[in-house]
Amino acid sequence: MKKSVDLQDATKLMKLVKGGKRVQGVLYEDEDTGELTYKPYYSRSQHKKKDKIIKVLEHGWVKESVQRIKVYDSIPKMLGNARVVDVLARETDDAIDAIENHRIVNQ
Repeated sequence: MKKSVDLQDATKLMKLVKGGKRVQGVLYEDEDTGELTYKPYYSRSQHKKKDKIIKVLEHGWVKESVQRIKVYDSIPKMLGNARVVDVLARETDDAIDAIENHRIVNQ
């Protein structure tokens, strides 16, 4: 028994297959025509935009992503609690200044 298969986007599909790629999809019987139809999944490649560095701090950074402003700080324990608090306060002020300057420049 021979059956024919209708390929959607046949030229694009054949180019991918001849190029050595595997093409995932779904094979189903079309209700209107009664023919077997193959519909490939063309999954879009997911490219995440890299975060833009606004400012590099002494112990971290301030970055801007599509949806968020990210502030990272990693202070060594060997500085002691009092100095860690001082460094954290200073770097927080630097981060706030960097965010405000970035907002003014990008208006």
